[in-house]
Amino acid sequence: MAGHSKWANIKHRKAKVDAKRGKLWSKCSRAIIVAAKNGGPDPAANLTLRYAIDEARAANMPKDTIERAIKKGAGEGAGESYESIRYEGYGPSGVAVIVECLSDNRNRTAGEIRMIFSKHGGNLGAVGCVGYMFESKGLILIDEGAVSEDKIMDLAISAGAEDVAHEDGVWAVRTAPEDFLGVKGAIEEAGIEMVSSEVTMESETMAELAGEDVAKTVRLIDALEDNDDVQKVYTNMDASEADLDAAMA
Repeated sequence: MAGHSKWANIKHRKAKVDAKRGKLWSKCSRAIIVAAKNGGPDPAANLTLRYAIDEARAANMPKDTIERAIKKGAGEGAGESYESIRYEGYGPSGVAVIVECLSDNRNRTAGEIRMIFSKHGGNLGAVGCVGYMFESKGLILIDEGAVSEDKIMDLAISAGAEDVAHEDGVWAVRTAPEDFLGVKGAIEEAGIEMVSSEVTMESETMAELAGEDVAKTVRLIDALEDNDDVQKVYTNMDASEADLDAAMA
């Protein structure tokens, strides 16, 4: 599954965080509100909320903004109602795509997502059409020069990681979703800097693309991620680092 770590690493390096920070914080806030509403405001007892808070902190979201979102979800202040919706389909060249949304208007969101797929050479399918190809995993990337193989292997596996692999210049640490925060915490406590960390969806069956097919798929992903209701986009695209860099330039 090296394609997933390659994409995550390049996307992290090339992300236009400053330009999209306002939108990113809005998405993080929405995720926190929904998690707190569905599972309660205590992150110690609500794993989904812990994930959402962790992502918000990674996006440098202010502490008071995070706390306000938790309070909104717990029923304090003005109420906001969102539902979780998953869309599945195919992008250019048959790439499998999963789109996770939080929406306050299902009909609006469905229309917008369908239009984005169509505009960028893809097709929105029924739920389940590609989902069977993916599995939820915690993915932590560490620069290969930041830690020795023996140290990261011993540390991560002892903390509960499923696998540690060397992929495209990084150590890719994979975990079960429920073990993600524990493994990440152990790495942080050891003083090892991470390139990125997230709970993602990975596919064992990758679609290898090159050249313009990569660029078309990246444009679809960007358009989906620019939609306010979209929280996450997952694909089974694999491509060379050079093609990914060129597509994201």
